[in-house]
Amino acid sequence: MPREDVALVTVQGFLDVDTATELHHHLANQTHHGRHHLLLDLSSVPFMDSSGINIILKAYKETRQIGGSVGLINPAPAVQRILDLTGVSLTVPSYGSADEALDEMGDTLSRP
Repeated sequence: MPREDVALVTVQGFLDVDTATELHHHLANQTHHGRHHLLLDLSSVPFMDSSGINIILKAYKETRQIGGSVGLINPAPAVQRILDLTGVSLTVPSYGSADEALDEMGDTLSRP
């Protein structure tokens, strides 16, 4: 965890109907424990379907309600394409690295 209120979550493998619920539970646990800013490292996710998209959007909505945020770290090219085609990339920002995300999100992360 880069900061007390930030969780860096590394997602590996397919993010689909079989794995999305588990990821949602993990992200909900992070916010429950005071980590309102979620950074999801998607560099090791070769495929994502609508279930994965829904989990990202749900996490975005839930964190925004508590003054938090979601950022995506280095999505694999196939995943970035899905994010772009569905418009998710217009709502949830992507970053090249966790350090870049923390730098660019600095103002957001400093808010209570």
